[in-house]
Amino acid sequence: MDIKLRFLGAAENVTGSRHVLEFNHSKVMIDCGLYQERDYQYRNWEDFGVEPSDVDAILLTHAHLDHCGLIPKLVKEGFKGKIYATEATVEIAKIVLLDAGKLQEEDAEYKRKRHKREGRQGPRPVEPLYTMQEAEACFDQFHPVKFKEVIPIGDGIEAAFHTAGHILGAAVIKVDVCRNGQCRTILFTGDFGRTDKPILRDPATFSEADYLLVESTYGDRIHSSVEDTKEQLCKAVNDAHQAGGNIIVPSFSVGRSQEVLYYMNELLMEDRVPHIMTFLDSPMAVKVTEVFKSHPELYDKEMARLVVQNESPFSFRGLKLVQSTAESKAINHIRGTVMIIAGSGMCTGGRVKHHLVNNITRPESTILFVGYQAKGTLGRLILEKTPEVRILGRTYPLKANVVQVHGFSAHADREEILAWLKHIKTPPRKVFIVHGEKESAHAFKDYLVENTGWDVVVPQYQDVVDID
Repeated sequence: MDIKLRFLGAAENVTGSRHVLEFNHSKVMIDCGLYQERDYQYRNWEDFGVEPSDVDAILLTHAHLDHCGLIPKLVKEGFKGKIYATEATVEIAKIVLLDAGKLQEEDAEYKRKRHKREGRQGPRPVEPLYTMQEAEACFDQFHPVKFKEVIPIGDGIEAAFHTAGHILGAAVIKVDVCRNGQCRTILFTGDFGRTDKPILRDPATFSEADYLLVESTYGDRIHSSVEDTKEQLCKAVNDAHQAGGNIIVPSFSVGRSQEVLYYMNELLMEDRVPHIMTFLDSPMAVKVTEVFKSHPELYDKEMARLVVQNESPFSFRGLKLVQSTAESKAINHIRGTVMIIAGSGMCTGGRVKHHLVNNITRPESTILFVGYQAKGTLGRLILEKTPEVRILGRTYPLKANVVQVHGFSAHADREEILAWLKHIKTPPRKVFIVHGEKESAHAFKDYLVENTGWDVVVPQYQDVVDID
């Protein structure tokens, strides 16, 4: 069949997801994500590994920054094709990319001022990776598709998007490649969700596939149950309230923030936590929450019931959706315990850094992690309880209480992925393990081989694989 797969990101690491499928002179890119680990951020500035003008289309699994965040750069460097994604993903991706462009501009300006103040001069001028204007310039290329709709992509290539359950609009993308009556099916899981999680429907299952690209973010562990997650959140809130400190929740604006609100709403309705003020301090998260409200067709039955009964987790008493910088700064003057949910999820930018500055030296405050913290990120350093951390150019001693709740993860664990894979009746020709740190990816490979006997490999960065 002469099919090539290029692994240009999220290979033995978590972020920067980018794969290229080549067939019949067509090049289709699946995801085009930003690297967020400190050790790999230099790759954001490097060549893509393929000529952008040669890429015919992008298939976008979902709207997290590490899957869509380099699209403006690809467009700026010559990509002119369509970007296929579900309707909700298109809406959220536009919000995410505008915010990313804004942060790129602000971070570059902040760094320029700091360098000037410190009398430093780097080897090249400090410029943003892309601007808000350059982010907006790619919007016309987005092409929304419906779940299960079959889309002709190129010569002999068709794609269909199926529910992934990870965040609103997220999809497992099924690609069929056909020539002379011969066909191969390739599944790209993107980030793969969990079953029985709140708000969204469970992931779709498949009975057959020739090749799979499967994520492994949590390929070496098992998550807490939903009830354990609620218990851990309940304890963290009550402990911080008793100590008189704040609860700072670094959270991804897409998916995770809305899930934290869901559980807080349940705990408040059950009267298991004090009725503290809860701030969603992220303009992007507020906008994304509005997208959630506009897509009830993607809700599971329980979420739909809550909305009908006017008990939506997006409008409970005490919840404040913060937009302006002035409102954000005013939170610091509130006496007593408050919960502040702010981006970014790995503390790599955004308003959460300012809230960390105001709380990280306070033993009575809690930094509550509800998502994965990649190696080299500020979030990972705090999670590992590094005695001193650098935030916004200054060093602070870490005195705050640090808590991690694993069960919030929107990524399936190893047992959940295995259960999903077991719906496939005939062994695939090969399974590629991507989107996980090296240790996790290889542990998951061994786990799958032991439990299925399938041919499983962990590709390395920039590997090119011929598949037939």
